[in-house]
Amino acid sequence: MRNAYIRPLALAGHSVGALALWCALSALCAGSARAADYPDRPVRIIVPFAAGGTADAMPRLVGDWLSRKWGQPVVIENRTGAAGNIGADFAYHSAPDGYTLLSSPPPPLVINQNLYPNLGFDPARFEPVIVMAHVPNALFVNPKKIKASSVTELIEYLRKNPDKATAATQGNGTTSHLTAGLFEVMAKVKLRTIPYRGSAPALSGLLAGDVDLMFDNLGVSLPLVEAGKLRLLAVASSRRLPSLPDVPAISEVLPGFEAVAWYAIVAPPGTPKSITEKINADVNEALRQPELQDRLKKLSAETFGGSAEKAANYMREEVERWGAVIKAADIKLE
Repeated sequence: MRNAYIRPLALAGHSVGALALWCALSALCAGSARAADYPDRPVRIIVPFAAGGTADAMPRLVGDWLSRKWGQPVVIENRTGAAGNIGADFAYHSAPDGYTLLSSPPPPLVINQNLYPNLGFDPARFEPVIVMAHVPNALFVNPKKIKASSVTELIEYLRKNPDKATAATQGNGTTSHLTAGLFEVMAKVKLRTIPYRGSAPALSGLLAGDVDLMFDNLGVSLPLVEAGKLRLLAVASSRRLPSLPDVPAISEVLPGFEAVAWYAIVAPPGTPKSITEKINADVNEALRQPELQDRLKKLSAETFGGSAEKAANYMREEVERWGAVIKAADIKLE
């Protein structure tokens, strides 16, 4: 009689195991099908900074190529404010289906958790897709406001005129803000930082003479130098750039000084890996296109690319690096 009960239970066990296997295979097939069909409607990329800066230009270049490959519109939507937190928060809470992505420089992904105590999102829970490229920051001055033609001359001027010079930033907590703070610490000078809502409005303020100088990425600023409207004193890469061999690095005067901006794509938490891997593969393909590489060079951008895991590891390292800058410069948001 005992064996009569054992057999049905054993059969039931096999049935449960088969059902679990079927469910797993169904989920895998469904994920593959979603990736194969993706995208079948427009994709929206949230940019948490204003149009006109490199943070906006980078995803537009890549998005334009993707829209042609995918046969679907890729729409860039600027949601600005709070050092990128507003746009990042919106993307974070969007449906995890691959149709809303975030393209951002460092602030909301690796910096703001060290500055804002009550973020409405957890940057570490974003699904990393790819770091597209990085662009070194650089030191620009309005030649009508600052007569210095070198970093050394600027430091001498700032030491003689403490707390007089104003520095535009892309917003509190942005790389331009932190780079200015790092410069203050290492050069032993004092600046009055003026936050704007992105590179474009900050550059407008610099051009208008509302502020004296700015640490901005080279991307959209270099044409203003070539036009004689701004003066480029130095780059913030670890060494001189091959494309600008006559422009010194700040590290030549302040050893160890380095500040580089980068631009990543991430997806809302829970986005299927099959989707993020497809986006990663297609963005990598875009970055290999000669016409896109030419456009990136004009932004002084160096392609990064690679796997989602490479992006995740890089961003974890950046959390520590910028956290150290915040601590060294004693940067606090009022």
